Amino acid sequence: MTTTKSSAAEMATALAAGTTTSVELTQLHYDRIAQVDEDVHAFLYLDKEGALEQAAAVDAKRQSGEELGPLAGIPLALKDVLAQKGVPTTCGSKMLEGWRPPYDATVVTRLKEAGVVILGKTNMDEFAMGSSTENSAYGPTHNPWDLTRIPGGSGGGSAAALAAFEAPLAIGTDTGGSIRQPAAVTGTVGVKPTYGGVSRYGLIAFSSSLDQAGPCARTVLDAALLHEVIAGHDERDSTSINAPVPQVVKAAKKLDVKGMKIGVVKELQGEGFQAGVLDRFHDGLDALVSAGAELVEVSCPTFDYALAAYYLIAPSECSSNLARFDSMRYGIRVGDNGERSAEEVMKLTRHKGFGPEVKRRIILGTYALSSGYYDAYYGSAQKVRTLLMRDFANAFAQADVLVSPTAPTTAFKIGEQVDDPLAMYLNDIATIPVNMAGIGGMSLPCGLAQEDGLPVGFQIMSPAMRDDLMYQVGGTLEAALLAKWGAPILDKAPVLAAR
Repeated sequence: MTTTKSSAAEMATALAAGTTTSVELTQLHYDRIAQVDEDVHAFLYLDKEGALEQAAAVDAKRQSGEELGPLAGIPLALKDVLAQKGVPTTCGSKMLEGWRPPYDATVVTRLKEAGVVILGKTNMDEFAMGSSTENSAYGPTHNPWDLTRIPGGSGGGSAAALAAFEAPLAIGTDTGGSIRQPAAVTGTVGVKPTYGGVSRYGLIAFSSSLDQAGPCARTVLDAALLHEVIAGHDERDSTSINAPVPQVVKAAKKLDVKGMKIGVVKELQGEGFQAGVLDRFHDGLDALVSAGAELVEVSCPTFDYALAAYYLIAPSECSSNLARFDSMRYGIRVGDNGERSAEEVMKLTRHKGFGPEVKRRIILGTYALSSGYYDAYYGSAQKVRTLLMRDFANAFAQADVLVSPTAPTTAFKIGEQVDDPLAMYLNDIATIPVNMAGIGGMSLPCGLAQEDGLPVGFQIMSPAMRDDLMYQVGGTLEAALLAKWGAPILDKAPVLAAR
């Protein structure tokens, strides 16, 4: 029997066999959303009428014998940073409140072409700036494992929707870990593809050299199926890679790591990492060794500077990108009474439209780019970025993939770090290097920390355009851990499980 706890692959099998329909699956998930989302707050907007129309169209095509893609008719939750024609797109900000784009992002176009049914838009940190989804102008999302805790960020809404069984698939974006860190703390799977592997056209920019859309799911195979739908070259994105999409579905099914070298990054463990996180990470390493992989310790010394460099580069690009929200061309307009100057209206609008974290990063970035400081700050950070990429190249010369814990701790309490930006930024210490180098990264659950019974994420990093390698290792590790646990980790979630 197909339920909201079924995987996307299982739902696809049921659709192909005719034991359910896309309309039934879509309604099933809306029923679940009605049941739990008041507590979880994963969604900002539900496009029920549009989704059911999409589902009915897929059912009609299937009934007529038309050949469909593997995910045709499967529901999906879309992070509210991607433009969807005619559907409110806010980026979690009051600045874009009520905006309905006149076009679709390329990712959305490809989802629609594949017959994927978009349920609605998920909550996020404002303009993707945060690690907890507490910076949303529309209130925080809650972790389905413990409603008093954060679901990660910035894509906490997408991850929470998966963990609460409100959707089998989701799309997130990852600038410094915003797909992988939420996946880690909610016990789900999140993938940041190689930079340029998935089009950024229609993705509202935070930091253009770092932003990357990617798949979120509950299994590695489901993530791979979604990855192949959204990936590929796009002429409308100048950073899009014109090369074949890696065969990630085939890799996810391979379940073989015999003879592979797994590089354990020395700098991404130890001090600052929760004991229970490290214990579960080492359980994952043991599982890979038992499956025939060889562990190799690698050192990437510049990783110690990645966080500092990131928080100069990302805010600098944020300062530039968000300058467009000037009350004249985009977003809301405040204080325009016909008497105030354009500068006064702009000041009032940006004060009202942007939240504290966005303002903090704009100020930091503007300062780093200012005359007399550019070389000392932004220029120096870019030099660190080059050194970091060299460290990755040296590490990949010794190993097929690199691994680390995804996040240093499990999910913290809502409100616990709101007044301490530096503590909040440290949540991305293990994920940021991947974005800085433009390579692929995946997080999958590797168990529960003994201190609090909350999920721990295992991160796999692969060379640029070798995303298939992280799926191969991820699929193998997932299968080994599932055999050990006897049931998916989300079956152990104490909150919402009985509903």
